[in-house]
Amino acid sequence: MNHKLEKCLVSSCLIGLPTRYDGRCKRNNKCVNYLKKYHFIPVCPEQLAGFPTPRPAADIVGGDGFDVLKGQAAVLTIDGADVSRQFIAGAEAVLQIARMQNISLAILKAGSPSCGNSATPGVTTALLRNNNIDVIEF
Repeated sequence: MNHKLEKCLVSSCLIGLPTRYDGRCKRNNKCVNYLKKYHFIPVCPEQLAGFPTPRPAADIVGGDGFDVLKGQAAVLTIDGADVSRQFIAGAEAVLQIARMQNISLAILKAGSPSCGNSATPGVTTALLRNNNIDVIEF
């Protein structure tokens, strides 16, 4: 039986790759199990933006990812550097991958200034959602 699995994007840290800002992974076994029904493509928006690993922690200040995209909030590192443009560039790279692969679902890391979806939507989440790509978080 040859059936084609639906494609999705997944935050690379969730599947055990050491791509987090601190150089660690956040492997999530529930996520890994959930991915069994997909052909998944791991992504890290921050690495796609050219950030090294490890890198300074960052957070969104003054709003959420939607506000960053509109220039109404900023992503600042713990040292106070404004890295909003780089976060947007990383989000755009993820969107480009999704479009090239005809992907309509992204499974992203909760609590991230790039990938968070619920409490404070991250920059990548906001851009994907603005482009009709569903985002769920683990």
